[in-house]
Amino acid sequence: MLFRNFWAGFCNGYISKSSYYLPRRTFVSHLAKSHSPIDRNWKSILYTSYSTSYSPFPRLFTHEMHGLKRWQPTRYISNALVTVDTSDGVARFCLGKPTEKLKIQPKGMQKVKKKMSRKEKLNELKWYRLKAKKKMKSPNPEVRIRYKLEKAKRKEEWLIEKLQKLEMPKAPESEHDPEILTEEEKFYLKRTGEKKKNYVPVGRRGVFGGVVLNMHLHWKKHETVKVICRPCRPGQVNEYAKELTRLSKGTVIDIKIDNTIIFYRGKNYVQPKIMSPLDTLSKQKALDKYKFEQSLEHTGQFIEKLEKELEDYYKHVAMYKNLEPILSKSSTTTEQVGPKPAEFGNIYLTILAVKERICTATSLKLDQVGPKPAEFGNIPN
Repeated sequence: MLFRNFWAGFCNGYISKSSYYLPRRTFVSHLAKSHSPIDRNWKSILYTSYSTSYSPFPRLFTHEMHGLKRWQPTRYISNALVTVDTSDGVARFCLGKPTEKLKIQPKGMQKVKKKMSRKEKLNELKWYRLKAKKKMKSPNPEVRIRYKLEKAKRKEEWLIEKLQKLEMPKAPESEHDPEILTEEEKFYLKRTGEKKKNYVPVGRRGVFGGVVLNMHLHWKKHETVKVICRPCRPGQVNEYAKELTRLSKGTVIDIKIDNTIIFYRGKNYVQPKIMSPLDTLSKQKALDKYKFEQSLEHTGQFIEKLEKELEDYYKHVAMYKNLEPILSKSSTTTEQVGPKPAEFGNIYLTILAVKERICTATSLKLDQVGPKPAEFGNIPN
């Protein structure tokens, strides 16, 4: 029954039990090629446009069409063109069109670094620490000073990079017409600002967005506000006053000796929608900036101190080299001039003999005549 259905499909040019259509000529040609593998035209098989999905006998003809043996899997099937590339005097087989010249890495090029394990990292850190420890405990003072100086300079460069990242670009200044106040108005606002207790602190972080925000919140109910700057270096209060005037659009009424600034909001004051300006730092970043600035200042002082120590060391070495021939000459002259240590013993014995003669003649004790033996010092035997 199956054979009859298959033969009917073959005669009519299609197969009744399958929905795939196959022309008669194509089917006969492939059937002939499969039964006569010796006379097979390999080129026509490789470049045929026949798709294996349309074959009624995929297991019979698929491997034969693509020149594969029956034990080879179907993933080896390929209709690509195989060419030989002989550029650079080297033969290379490639699929499809010959590719461009391949960039061959020379032998000296560095390979991609292998990811280090935790143990390898610890060993590397130990090696660096041991190297630094040897320099720190070196008997040569020049090595110790130079190591500290290099370390301090590296830290200074790192701090400058950090501070450059924290610098905020200033926004374009909007038009601001400051109000002109009379002397009477200034005096009145100064007295009211002193009497009121509302204030805004400016600490070690300096001027940042939160300070300006607090000023606007105070100006909601008060005309004036005090800005207390502590700690503050001499002359830094004027810088704070200029910066806060630019950011808050307020007017400076007075700057006191105790680093207190009194600000006036203005007659036509309107609270802005964004009370904290965009070109200001956050609270955490302002603190980081202060720490980096302080560290940079101390590092600069330490570098100056080390450079001075190094100069003093070089001066000492140069002086010692100049004095070396003079010291050698003086040591030779001292050996030739003056009594030798052995002669001191003979001098001491003669003094004692003279003292005994004086004692016998004058009936005095030995201690009462002449200098005491302790005054001679440690006289060698």
